[in-house]
Amino acid sequence: MSFAKQHIRSGLQHRKQQGNPAFAVLADPDNIAPAGMEQLAKLCNEAGVDYLLMGGSLVVTNQLDACIQRFKAESDIPVILFPGSPNQLTPFADALLYLSLISGRNAELLIGQHVVSAPTVKASGLEVMSTGYMVIDGGVPTTVSYMSHAAPIPANKPDIALCTAWAGELLGQHILYMDAGSGARYPVSEDMIRKVSSHTEIPLFVGGGIRTPDGAYRAANAGATVVVVGNAIETDPGLIRELSAAVHGATKLIH
Repeated sequence: MSFAKQHIRSGLQHRKQQGNPAFAVLADPDNIAPAGMEQLAKLCNEAGVDYLLMGGSLVVTNQLDACIQRFKAESDIPVILFPGSPNQLTPFADALLYLSLISGRNAELLIGQHVVSAPTVKASGLEVMSTGYMVIDGGVPTTVSYMSHAAPIPANKPDIALCTAWAGELLGQHILYMDAGSGARYPVSEDMIRKVSSHTEIPLFVGGGIRTPDGAYRAANAGATVVVVGNAIETDPGLIRELSAAVHGATKLIH
C-alpha cells in the first residue's frame, strides 16, 4: 500500500487543525478523455494542486480506470474517488469518499447503496473515508439534486447545515462535504462554511459554483479544508494555477 493510501485522511485532519487549506480539481470521466489526463496532470503539477477528485453524477462511459492510470503516470498527486454511484469504483485510485447523503431522506443514499457496495469496497484496497455529504441549494436544479430525489439544504439556513453536520460528525463520519452541485448559480455561502467549519472537528470539503480565484479564496478563508472546483476548469483549464494560488494564500480561522 502506498504512502498516500495510508495517510490521506490523517493529512486532511492535520490541515483542518492547522488551518492549512487545500485545493482539489474535480474531473468527470464523462467530460475528459484519458488522453486529456496527461495535460491535466501537467497543469496540476505546475499549480501545486493537492488532490484530484474523480467522479460524476452519472459516468456513462467506461473511462474511469484509464483516466486515473494516465493521470498517475504523470503525477504523484493523490487521486480520491468522488462517486455518484456504487459502480464508480476502481483500485487504481488512492482513496474513496464513501458518501452518505445526510442532507436528504433517501434511504438508498443514506445506507442502501452502501450495503450493496460494501464487499467490493472492502476488497478494493482503497483508503475509505466515510463522508457526510450535504447538498446545498445553489440557485438552480442540479444533477445531484435530481439524481438523489432529495431537496437541498436552503442556502440561507446555516443552522440547518450545522445541525446536519453535527449529526454526521456524531455518527462517526470522517469528513463533511458541502456541495452546491455541478453548474450551481451560487456557491455555498461564506457564512454557512464558517458556521459549519468553526463548530466541527473533522475536515470540510466545499464545492459547487466556485468559478473564480476570489470565490476559491473566500471559501478557503471561511473555513473549507478542501476547496473543490470542476466545471470552471473544464471550461478554462488555465484557471488551475490561479485557483490553487488563491486557496493556498488563504488563512483559515483555527478553532
